[in-house]
Amino acid sequence: MSLLKAKLASQIPNLRERVRNLGKNHGTKLISEVTVEQVLGGMRGVKSLVCDTSEVGLDTGLIIRGIPILELTNKLPEEVLWLMLTGELPNDAESKDLQEELKKRSEVPEYIWSLLKAFPKDAHPMSILTSLINALEHESKFRREYDKGMHKDIYWEFALEDSLDLIAKIPVIAAAIYRVRFVKGEIIKPNPDLDWGANFAYMIGVNDNVNEWYKLMRMYMVLHCDHESGNVSAFTSHVVGSALSDAYYSLAAGLNGLAGPLHGLANQECLKFVLELLNHFGKLPGDEELKKYASERLAKGLVIPGYGHAVLRVTDPRFTASIEFGKSHIPNDERFVIVEKLFNIVPQILIEQGKAKDPWPNVDAATGALLYHYGVKEFEYYTVIFGVSRSLGICSQLILSRATGEPITRPKSITTSWLEKAVLN
Repeated sequence: MSLLKAKLASQIPNLRERVRNLGKNHGTKLISEVTVEQVLGGMRGVKSLVCDTSEVGLDTGLIIRGIPILELTNKLPEEVLWLMLTGELPNDAESKDLQEELKKRSEVPEYIWSLLKAFPKDAHPMSILTSLINALEHESKFRREYDKGMHKDIYWEFALEDSLDLIAKIPVIAAAIYRVRFVKGEIIKPNPDLDWGANFAYMIGVNDNVNEWYKLMRMYMVLHCDHESGNVSAFTSHVVGSALSDAYYSLAAGLNGLAGPLHGLANQECLKFVLELLNHFGKLPGDEELKKYASERLAKGLVIPGYGHAVLRVTDPRFTASIEFGKSHIPNDERFVIVEKLFNIVPQILIEQGKAKDPWPNVDAATGALLYHYGVKEFEYYTVIFGVSRSLGICSQLILSRATGEPITRPKSITTSWLEKAVLN
């Protein structure tokens, strides 16, 4: 038994008891009210999900198991995976054991490579990724055991099995998509001497400043790993998983949501804006030029990509981590300089014009410029990188959902006529 599985096995009985007691002793207590505005506005702010892996405070940003994300940026993604699942950071032995567990599960079946090479040359990388994850469902241990007749008390064990297999394989598959889709040469096999995040960076094939590139990718994987369970990708995965669909179906479903321009696709939109600025001015613009351009853009009813967030009311700490990385490693890169200038200019303009409840940048405003600097310039691929990271949180949430026996998700819908009557009467 792996150390992670043993750790979870020791914790899950207590977690189940806590959940049972809450339902039994406090099941009728009201914890949230829903307004018409929330019903019509995408359920924004409605407290209706349990997520122990992370929380996002209005004025704090992402917190993983009680630890602010800025305190985790130097940790390995594997260590943060352990943290999300157990509530504790692993010791050296536990960290090494998890790394070895992932390495031995990383081999990808040959049929996946055949499918990859069969896609149209202009297929979207996210479509390829979700299709290959669905195809990989053939390997699901959860489904096989369920078909045999599996007791619900051990659902979590096979959700863990599938999740570790998926997390081990997804960087290998995602890197291969980059190599094949953008004609970068042969698929690069994993390096057994590298950790999970660095291995992904290695398999993409960037050859310059590799130590910085590895460091960036480790940090990126940590920053994007989780963001509560109400965002589109996590919530979609949760709903699909609640039907006892296995981790492959659940993750693929969530990543289809991540592919939307209002979710994971946003980072490429931010970089496009930065490159448009460079093209428009033909040089690195000055502060006054940027102020005028941004003000005119807002006056036309257009947005400044990367500014404002559905939840946060402060600067996204993940943006802060990205800016600090840029200052340390690529301070003179023109794209990064524009990102920094926009941070110093745009919030004040938004405040003055009353354009946003939250005028501060989110993580998408910075990450594209970092990826671009190190040679990954294909915008369409950025959401795939996001998806590799988010697999950590989505799978963690699925495992804990199966451990606590969460039921199928089935909210009640109403008609517009019903809502009108309820409000008017």
